[in-house]
Amino acid sequence: MWKIISILKENLIWSIPAFMAAGVIVGGLTNPDPLQALVAPLTFLMVYPMMIDLKVQDIFSGEDLKVQFVTQFINFVIVPFFAYGLGYLFFSDRPFVWLGLLLAALLPTSGMSISWTGFARGNVSAAVKMKVVGTILGSLAAPLYIQLLMGTTIDVQMAAIFRQISIFVFLPMVLGIVTRIILVQQVGLDKYNASLKPKFPAFSTLGVLGIVFVTMALKAEDIIADPVLLLSFLVPLAILYLGNFLLSTVVGKVMFDRGDAIALVYSTVMRNLSIALAMALTVFGGDEGAEIAIIIALAYIIQVQSAAWYVKFTDRIFGPSLAVLGKE
Repeated sequence: MWKIISILKENLIWSIPAFMAAGVIVGGLTNPDPLQALVAPLTFLMVYPMMIDLKVQDIFSGEDLKVQFVTQFINFVIVPFFAYGLGYLFFSDRPFVWLGLLLAALLPTSGMSISWTGFARGNVSAAVKMKVVGTILGSLAAPLYIQLLMGTTIDVQMAAIFRQISIFVFLPMVLGIVTRIILVQQVGLDKYNASLKPKFPAFSTLGVLGIVFVTMALKAEDIIADPVLLLSFLVPLAILYLGNFLLSTVVGKVMFDRGDAIALVYSTVMRNLSIALAMALTVFGGDEGAEIAIIIALAYIIQVQSAAWYVKFTDRIFGPSLAVLGKE
């Protein structure tokens, strides 16, 4: 069983489309409404494991204030308004899809931000701090951005949004911190890092795949009736990621050394789509929540693909690392 979960996690480029297709098939052949009951437990399964290794104390470490500030400026001043503009251009007649695109842009840095930074031999310690700051700021700022940008288009219930964020983001965050403390005390830091820590992302992946499956099943009728619908969502998503990569690459290359530049790129382009999905399905729920979640689910495909390809071109863009050159 564990081997299957690991394979799914390591091959998100294929497993996410497969679970999307399975959801459409099941939703098309059966009544998917009972699946709505799985949203809350799957959401918790998706968010809680990735919070276990979120070390809040990392915010106060290091002396990389400049790259940290620039990263969060891109994350919270530039990217959300870029996504909002794309949503207005492509989805002004579909406000909940527009909101889904905005949500995908509001919550920066996934756990993979750190992994991809490591793969590209960037500054991992800076990426860790960017993830902690981005996760906390994004969860706090998202309701305010939604109200500011979409409040005149959609009936935004601020109290409901904050309540659901508290349940599905901050509660798992607190439980995750407590879980890590207990596990380290029980087994020791070395065994925790070697044996337990690598398993948490796989459980989170199960939650993601489950949510993707449920989302597509709930919207299967609409997708089957208009299969071109999904393709129309991919265009603005591709523009969002391409624009983000270009901006972050130029800023990183002009302002920072290789390691910090790579950390900046992956911490501004990679979005926390798990929390975005959690907000979509728990705050809005029903048909509206599923409509929001579809475009977020599709963002996974582009995000994983683009991150993998960017690693291949990192040395051409920023030059080889000192390790490759034999200088460290």
